[in-house]
Amino acid sequence: MKCRVCGWIGLAILVSGIPSQAKAGDWPGWLGPRRDGSSPEVIVPWSMELSPLWKIRVGEGHSSPVIHQGKAYLHFKTPGKEAETLLCVSLKGGKTVWESPVERNSFANSFGNGPRATPLIQGDRIYTFGASGQVACHSISGSSEGKVIWKRDLLKAFDGKNLFFGASASPLISGNALLIPVGGKDAAMVALDTKDGNTLWQSMDDRATYASPVIMDNKALFLSQKGLQAIRLDDGKPLGHFPLVDKLNESATTPLETPHGIFVSSVTYGGAFVNKGQGPDFLKPLWKSPILSCYFSTPVASASGDELYMVTGSIFPPPSSTLRCVDTQTGKVLWSRPKSGKYHAALLRLGDGNMLLVDDYGLLRLFKPSREKFQELAVSKLCGATWAHPALSGGTLVIRDEQSLLAVQLPTK
Repeated sequence: MKCRVCGWIGLAILVSGIPSQAKAGDWPGWLGPRRDGSSPEVIVPWSMELSPLWKIRVGEGHSSPVIHQGKAYLHFKTPGKEAETLLCVSLKGGKTVWESPVERNSFANSFGNGPRATPLIQGDRIYTFGASGQVACHSISGSSEGKVIWKRDLLKAFDGKNLFFGASASPLISGNALLIPVGGKDAAMVALDTKDGNTLWQSMDDRATYASPVIMDNKALFLSQKGLQAIRLDDGKPLGHFPLVDKLNESATTPLETPHGIFVSSVTYGGAFVNKGQGPDFLKPLWKSPILSCYFSTPVASASGDELYMVTGSIFPPPSSTLRCVDTQTGKVLWSRPKSGKYHAALLRLGDGNMLLVDDYGLLRLFKPSREKFQELAVSKLCGATWAHPALSGGTLVIRDEQSLLAVQLPTK
């Protein structure tokens, strides 16, 4: 396998947004309701092997599922066609409610031909960003449910060039602005009107990466190929920059805000922790570590923010994936657990502080975070090989693997 597999997009395994109208129990976009890989739900250890509530065949893709008001949604390549389908199924039984294919520009890649970016739900609309750079807005309510409201070819509109693994950053919403890193001419980031897709503003001149943006205060944070960028939400004005250049142009880890600062990482750079405060020290490095390369897995902070849990590895064969607990303020590795996946694993922090980990072999683990050691509470085979992030709602965990979308009921407290 090529060493560049490290960028295989988790990317997407990458981005969404923080919808202001998300209902309790919803998982409306990339990394959940707070876009930080956390959930208020509490899962208790299980003793029996977990079995799917339902399982359905789907097309290619690494896009993660999302959940809204008892329905699950997934974006994938339409089998046999140069198109991408948005699928809506009932969360309870996996029955198809509707599916909506949208034609796309030609795209092919040896690491998968489907979309990478995760859809984003706000109100009665869902937004998708496809591998060839097309954004589409679908209705999810009323008589127009499943219908395309508007769509736009962003690479064409902003003179952008697609990435090797395809466009992958999950959309982000602030007010009526849909933010997407495009990487076109004077359009490292663009803001589209959620109503009709028209351009509200465009900012900076730099290529895109596979990483998804996040919101912090009145700023959007995102990784362009030149590094971590901070821009003002209402007009895209640049506010700060931290240089982080990946030698393979494969930055794919979503920036993570903690109470102490912001963590960023890429395949060849390693990891860095930067200041999030105001003034001249904004985005100045607090520490750097060459061993904290997260591929396309996004770290999760502990409930206190004092520790970072992350999956790191090497770009050189043989493939390796290591779960690490890192002191947030110093960057010191407190413990490591090798072989926590082949290239990738997704992390999810629960309401009691415990964490779920889904590795790329399809194993689900529940573990108790600690500064001293890894403490596994339960483990079960969940699905086939996957690079997608799971979605959690009411104890129901939804995940996609290479061929299927499936749901598993986890025991809750």
